[in-house]
Amino acid sequence: QVQLVESGGGLVQPGGSLRLSCAASGSLFSINVMGWYRQAPGKQRELVASITYGGTTNYADSVKGRFTISRDNARNTLYLQMNSLKPEDTAVYYCKVSRLVSPRYEYWGQGTQVTVSS
Repeated sequence: QVQLVESGGGLVQPGGSLRLSCAASGSLFSINVMGWYRQAPGKQRELVASITYGGTTNYADSVKGRFTISRDNARNTLYLQMNSLKPEDTAVYYCKVSRLVSPRYEYWGQGTQVTVSS
C-alpha cells in the first residue's frame, strides 16, 4: 500500500520561507496527480497546489507567485517551496496523491504544521 511521509513544516516569521517534502512509497502507479492541501483551524480544507506526472501545475490564487510545487518522479517525492509566507498561510498542510484512471486510488499524508508568526 501507499504511504506518504511529509517533512519540512515548522515555525517561520512572516516573509520567510519553508520547503515541504512528501515522499511516497508502496504500490504507486506513476501516472497520477500529487497535491498539497491545507486546513486552518475552523476552516475547510483547501487545495494549495497540484502537479501532474507530466509537470502541469495548478495553484490557488492566494499562493500564486509565492509557492512553487514540484515533483521528482524518480524518487516519488513531492515538494512545495513556500516563499514570502504570510500569517494567513498558517495551517496544517497535507500531501495527497491520486489517480483518476484504473486502478484508481487516493492517499493522504498525516499532515504537517506550518505556522507563520512573529
